[in-house]
Amino acid sequence: MDLSALLGSGEKGWQTRANCLGVDPDLFFPERGSSTREAKEVCRGCVVREDCLDYAIANGEKFGIWGGMSERERRRVRRARVLALREVAAS
Repeated sequence: MDLSALLGSGEKGWQTRANCLGVDPDLFFPERGSSTREAKEVCRGCVVREDCLDYAIANGEKFGIWGGMSERERRRVRRARVLALREVAAS
């Protein structure tokens, strides 16, 4: 099983260009406390890294490495985006 199967979208979009295509998905869902370094290395330089990150944030992915980021890192990005939207709306 590859990571694109986990996405379940059936679309042939950004996922088909991802560095992780064909990589064991367990690498991207390490046990709590385990290193995420190898998964993030696969993501480094991926041409669809931003698309992957956007997908994870939009879909509330709580587990795994998406777009080269852990859930904790994605939460920070999500908060920053919400704050930026609020500032734009307030202007």
